[in-house]
Amino acid sequence: MQKTSDTLKAAIIGYGYMGEIRKRVIENHELLDLVGICETDLNRCKKTKGVPTFSSFDDLLETEPDIVFVCTPNSFSPELCVKSMDLGKHVFCEKPPGKDVDDIKQIIEAENENVKLMFGFNHRFHPGIIKAKVIIDSGRLGKIISMRGIYGKSGGINYDKSWRNSKAISGGGILLDQGIHMLDLFRYFCGDFQNVKCFATNAYWDFDLEDNAMVILSNDKGQNAMLHSSATQWKHTFHFTVILENGYLIVEGLLSKTGSYGREKLTVARRQFEDEAAALGNPSEEITYFDCDLSWELEVEEFVKCIIQNRSVDVSNSKDALKVMEIIAKAYDDGEVQRIGERKL
Repeated sequence: MQKTSDTLKAAIIGYGYMGEIRKRVIENHELLDLVGICETDLNRCKKTKGVPTFSSFDDLLETEPDIVFVCTPNSFSPELCVKSMDLGKHVFCEKPPGKDVDDIKQIIEAENENVKLMFGFNHRFHPGIIKAKVIIDSGRLGKIISMRGIYGKSGGINYDKSWRNSKAISGGGILLDQGIHMLDLFRYFCGDFQNVKCFATNAYWDFDLEDNAMVILSNDKGQNAMLHSSATQWKHTFHFTVILENGYLIVEGLLSKTGSYGREKLTVARRQFEDEAAALGNPSEEITYFDCDLSWELEVEEFVKCIIQNRSVDVSNSKDALKVMEIIAKAYDDGEVQRIGERKL
């Protein structure tokens, strides 16, 4: 795509799964120019098609980027975010924002009025979630009563060898790695939760982090939420239910790079008692299917607009990152991992 004179120079650090996605989005954005990629394993960069690659972050910074996309494992994110902002670079950081609450607090301390900081809570930008939020905010189904979420992975033969399951690198298991998205959506729809209860287990995989977590939340408005975050689902699963005074919404399936979560769809139903429906407990449902995933583009577009228009980052900002990390910290404090099984292949 031909770039304009207002182009912002962007750099990526970490060229794994997320780094590849960010590269595609940057190269297709008319206001972004990818000036370099930093990756310790340069073999991963063989197909970057002319984009300069570096094994050193300091060498990458010599390209003088305006924005740094931090796509590294959790243990490296805080230092890279802080260093980038100290040098006046805008930062887009993938979730989680570090290993624990102290890490995100360290990042926030470096945040200042001259830089923009956004985190990759990508699910907020999925079409099913966007439409559900519009419906709920309209008030036509009343106030939220409760929410439920199931987010699970299928695992795999080498799943336990991933850096995501190394406490020294990741800081947490499936709850921190994947469940954080669902917890962020709970906050996005209901605001903060004051009470957290968690049951965490290592039910199958042979590592010291949780492969299953049941988290129950409540807030001062009387709203409750429940999450099952699982690495033993054996099927990639995303299921998000919102119960309201006058009906319910369900976002099921998730548009993804692999398509393994199934077709994304939104089910909406208005409450119907027996005086309105043919059968009690069987209300009419409206189902919308989504086949185009623009979530990656939409969140980067939002970030670029914040920079170009010099306005605050109001979505997926540092406060959002801190609040969801605080929920996870409370969950881990409450639900110490119990080992009840081991890997058997």
